[in-house]
Amino acid sequence: MSKHETNIENDNIEQNDFEQEARETETLEQETVEKDSVEEENADPENASVETDDAETDSASDGPIDSYLPLLALRDVVVYPHMQIALFVGRAPSVKAVELAQAEYGNKVLVVAQKDSLTEDIDQDNLYQYGTVCRIVSTMPHDSDENCIKVLIEGQYRARVDTIENHDELLMASFERADLDVPMDDSQQKNTVKTLTGLFEGYADAHLRNARELTRVAKRIDDLLELVYFISTRVSMDLDVKQSFLENNDIKTHINTLTEYLVKQSAEQNIEQDIQDAVRQQMEENQREYFLNEKMKAIKNELSDMSDGAFDGEDDVGELEQRLEKADLPDDVRKKAEQEFKKLKMMPPASSESSVVRNYIEWILDTPWNATTKVTINLEKAKTILDEDHYGLQDVKDRILEYLAVQSRVKKLRGPILCLVGPPGVGKTSLGESIARATGRKFVRMALGGVRDEAEIRGHRRTYIGAMPGKIVQSLAKVEVKNPLFLLDEVDKMAQDFRGDPASALLEVLDPSQNHNFNDHYLDMDLDLSQVMFICTANSMDIPPALLDRMEVIRLPGYTEEEKVNIAQKYLVPKAITQNGLKEGEIEIVKAALHSIVRSYTREAGVRNLEREVNKICRKVVRGSVESHGARAPKKAERELVVVDDTNIDDYLGVHQYDYGLAEEEPEVGRITGLAWTQVGGELLTIEAVAMKGKGELAFTGSLGDVMKESIRAAMSVVRARGDSLGIDYETFKTTDVHVHMPEGATPKDGPSAGGALTTALVSALTGIAIRPDIAMTGEITLRGKILRIGGLKEKLLAAHRGGIKHVLIPATNERDLADIPDNVKAGLTIQPVATIDEILKVALVSMPTPLKPAKVTVDTTSKRALHN
Repeated sequence: MSKHETNIENDNIEQNDFEQEARETETLEQETVEKDSVEEENADPENASVETDDAETDSASDGPIDSYLPLLALRDVVVYPHMQIALFVGRAPSVKAVELAQAEYGNKVLVVAQKDSLTEDIDQDNLYQYGTVCRIVSTMPHDSDENCIKVLIEGQYRARVDTIENHDELLMASFERADLDVPMDDSQQKNTVKTLTGLFEGYADAHLRNARELTRVAKRIDDLLELVYFISTRVSMDLDVKQSFLENNDIKTHINTLTEYLVKQSAEQNIEQDIQDAVRQQMEENQREYFLNEKMKAIKNELSDMSDGAFDGEDDVGELEQRLEKADLPDDVRKKAEQEFKKLKMMPPASSESSVVRNYIEWILDTPWNATTKVTINLEKAKTILDEDHYGLQDVKDRILEYLAVQSRVKKLRGPILCLVGPPGVGKTSLGESIARATGRKFVRMALGGVRDEAEIRGHRRTYIGAMPGKIVQSLAKVEVKNPLFLLDEVDKMAQDFRGDPASALLEVLDPSQNHNFNDHYLDMDLDLSQVMFICTANSMDIPPALLDRMEVIRLPGYTEEEKVNIAQKYLVPKAITQNGLKEGEIEIVKAALHSIVRSYTREAGVRNLEREVNKICRKVVRGSVESHGARAPKKAERELVVVDDTNIDDYLGVHQYDYGLAEEEPEVGRITGLAWTQVGGELLTIEAVAMKGKGELAFTGSLGDVMKESIRAAMSVVRARGDSLGIDYETFKTTDVHVHMPEGATPKDGPSAGGALTTALVSALTGIAIRPDIAMTGEITLRGKILRIGGLKEKLLAAHRGGIKHVLIPATNERDLADIPDNVKAGLTIQPVATIDEILKVALVSMPTPLKPAKVTVDTTSKRALHN
């Protein structure tokens, strides 16, 4: 009797292990075939030592032990008598059953298949009634899984399970031997064996990789029942069909089932061969492209004949027709789509116009004309999500919650579009994602940076092959609903050239009174955008006025030092630890270290550079761990905690980049700190002025813009007009050259808020009186010495707070804006409103100059007071 092997993956073993075992089994099958041929040639009692051992084992198992054995449950596989199967056994009850069978039951085990192969636990009710008593030929540990073993078993005889008992986390079964009888005479059996062998030979040639060897083995099997089991093991039938060969006592039913399956497979193979022959004949008459098209047509015709036309709609045109019938389209859109579809059916498939029409219909079907998601607005949930995702930004969160509260009452909100304006890294884009999550909307983002073609917004006109709809329609097709949260990112970065003005194209998109019938040039049909929640982001207010008029601006000025530290503790440090592969107990960045990073290694409104520095620390810690323990993460007992504080921070980040605390410097003549607003937040602006003997000329350097140059000239005029009261005579102006310089000359500087600081620097340079180092100011000046209102006060005060400034002078008309400044910022600053240059000089200069004679210019004597908050 020949032994036949196969390889089955069991107990959720990884795919790569299965493939390796399959290769091993293929080799074993070849060796088995060779061994069988040798045994046939030398079949005499003296050379049958292996069979003698088997016989002894069988005879030894005839006692009571054969009716009570450990039970091994298998998934996705049925084991038959006379067959050898290689298994991966990983479940604990299965492993214990194998071990007990080897130790106490003479390597005998009862193998039963599970009804539900997806169930991990072994349930008695989930096991079939019939199985196979098998002999364990060999076991060996798994290469990569210590909890798994490889088992080679050999089926002995069929058995019917009587009772199953649970003993010490494994199953034991009582059973009866249930051999099948073959109710056929020798002639019938031979004819049936011959028929099955022939059918299997055709099946193996078409579907099995090692067909020649398997066919040779099948031809040497004379026993009909053994041949049925051999073929059943190798064909791709369902598990319940294979199990029926054990459950059913009628061998003729098994033979009929197997014969029908092999005949059906043979017929399918003949049809495939006929199709190949038809296509080969067509290829002789046509070129390759035509051959491929005809092959597809021939395949579909054959399938259609077999299934009474069920596959007629599988071609492109048929598929489009089915989609068009099922699509939920408005009446006018459906009418247009059906007209285009009629054109498509009349066109040759290979024509370029056909592809244009087909793409157009597909875009119509992909566009969500009526599909929506359910929008749920729960203010408590929204507040929780915003607080989880973002620290601080209380004013911004309040405005967003107000916006959502109105939407909860008014189903179609036609208010202004929200526009989040702030420097990079303050969380504008992530705020949009949080709002989408809070409202249950799908999120889609469109980056407008560098977009300069109007067609990017409104689409291309359908006049050429490469035409496409605009990004608005494309994005809606991507999310498949008509009411997502649509984030228009970096709306201030749009460009303009001869191809069009995308900012003007956005006017219709963002106008609540117009976007309910937005017309895309490609679709050329009205699309309702009124249910889309648009949110824009920008770094500055450099947005076309008409577009800005449709938006409600919410400013994100930046974070204070304490807010940055809290953001780092709650979000950035845990994120960096996870991204860099660190484990708990390997690193601790204390609060003092985060303060040092914020003060000495970053100077920004957002937290992007802070995140980079934290990641830099984590990378250095990871490198040290890899050098000590290798690439694997150290075990909990081996981990060494690295504590990063303000004393060793330079070991990880190097020399600090910025000096914190300008108030520690000495007073200097002609040097003052101004406050400036930039697209990346507030900045400290150093202004220097120096007086020297000359001809009364005024020079200025530092990459200054026209507005800044005019401010310098105006400041000089203010100083000269007040020369007598400031102790500067006419000869001094006539014989003194003044040079005004703003360091970092490579950085362009412009703006209308440095007049007060420039005037103070000029007075200091011409009088020789030093300026306090802990003071900063902002505000433009008039020729009469008045200080004008400025913008960006919050960003400028945050910059002063970051730079260690103690005393800030602001225009008196900006005093009302202090209500929007965080209390922790005001608590660290002395903020003094001033109305004239005279008030500034009394605070900024170390001492007031001695007047030459009473001033000729009227001086505003507004009360001087400082706000100590």
